[in-house]
Amino acid sequence: MLDDETRDKIALFRYGLIGDLIHRSAGEKGLYALLTEKAQKPYEIPGTLRTRVAPETIRGWLRAYRRGGFEALRPQPRRDHGRCRALPQNVADLLCSLKEDKPALSVDAVIAQARKSSLVTPELVLAPSTVHRLLSRHGLMEKGQEPTSKDRRRFSFDKANELWMSDVMHGPGVFDVRRKRKSYLIALLDDATRVVPYAAFTSAENVGSFLPVLEQAVRRRGVPKRLYVDNGSAFRSRHLALVCAKLGVTLIHARPYQPQGKGKLERWFRSARMGLLPQLGEPDLKSLAALNRRLWGWVEAEYHMRPHRGLDGDTPLDRWAMSAQDVQLPGADLDELFLFEEKRRVHRDRTVNLRGVVFEVEAALVGETVTLRFAPERIRHGVDVYYKGRKVHRAKPVDAYANCFVRRDHNTKTLEPQQPAKTPALGLKLRRLRGEQ
Repeated sequence: MLDDETRDKIALFRYGLIGDLIHRSAGEKGLYALLTEKAQKPYEIPGTLRTRVAPETIRGWLRAYRRGGFEALRPQPRRDHGRCRALPQNVADLLCSLKEDKPALSVDAVIAQARKSSLVTPELVLAPSTVHRLLSRHGLMEKGQEPTSKDRRRFSFDKANELWMSDVMHGPGVFDVRRKRKSYLIALLDDATRVVPYAAFTSAENVGSFLPVLEQAVRRRGVPKRLYVDNGSAFRSRHLALVCAKLGVTLIHARPYQPQGKGKLERWFRSARMGLLPQLGEPDLKSLAALNRRLWGWVEAEYHMRPHRGLDGDTPLDRWAMSAQDVQLPGADLDELFLFEEKRRVHRDRTVNLRGVVFEVEAALVGETVTLRFAPERIRHGVDVYYKGRKVHRAKPVDAYANCFVRRDHNTKTLEPQQPAKTPALGLKLRRLRGEQ
């Protein structure tokens, strides 16, 4: 909040701009030219880093001075000072639900309905402009658009796994090694049946967190024909595109700033915020594992078993049973398919560094570039080492203590990175890895 001294400085600056205009009549000829000339000059404006003032802003100060004198040029405190301005998430969900249930309601009518709920406290400010922006972001204010501006039509597939949609929702704070960290709910939703193939709270919203969720969804509900995702970095990754291509899944990215396409998933997130999050207790927030157990208890016992308005009163599981006859099951090589790949050069001590973990590989690969395939969540269990497209072995993290008692091969110890074939045995082994005769 501005103090009195700063407000006085701002008022004096404004008066200095309009001082030679206050005695001119409002419609006098040449007035707008003077305003434009003043607006083209740079100024040192108190309380801001801006250096320009728009002509209409100067005109507004002139009108304010004529109406209320010098006091009207002083910045006035907000009418809602000391009251909550940001909309809590549960109130935002309530407003969207009211508008979605009755699309004909105006913004003022939505606010009036929300005021009847116990979620909206008397001191909470529900400005019509704020509520309008909220409803517009969720695609609930379509009435004011031109009929031919955008061709949007409600769609729904008939069979299970014709289309999955996925997105991320910010979740509650979860304790992780004595401190609380933010969680993210990554979810997939089947368009035809509203079944959730899989969802999980994670500690990040990157591709390393998304792919394990997608893998579990495929294992539980089969392979979708299409995957409809956002434009975030997790969904634009090369590895996700590669996984979808190998599975035969068409990866579709939503248009930026078009939330209407994922309206069904947004509605599910709203159900999770209103139905699941308020029920969470302190034991549920002790770890991600505890939080995910509570999540799946709610999904399986409540959401999947509850009649859905968008399914003509059927439950998601009932609709899945009626339309899942053509579901394609994944192949046996699913574990290999979801592994990440990164290339590393083998150091002279037979090690490679991968995401903070040091692994020990074959001595014959010293100085060579190898491909490491791994699952991020199980990286300490070992990585698969590939050379020239062929799997060499599975590398384990270095055990420095055990290496104290391993007898060294002096030929290996003096092996140069660029000349790994100094000894016949190592040279023969490397040639075999390369596929040479």
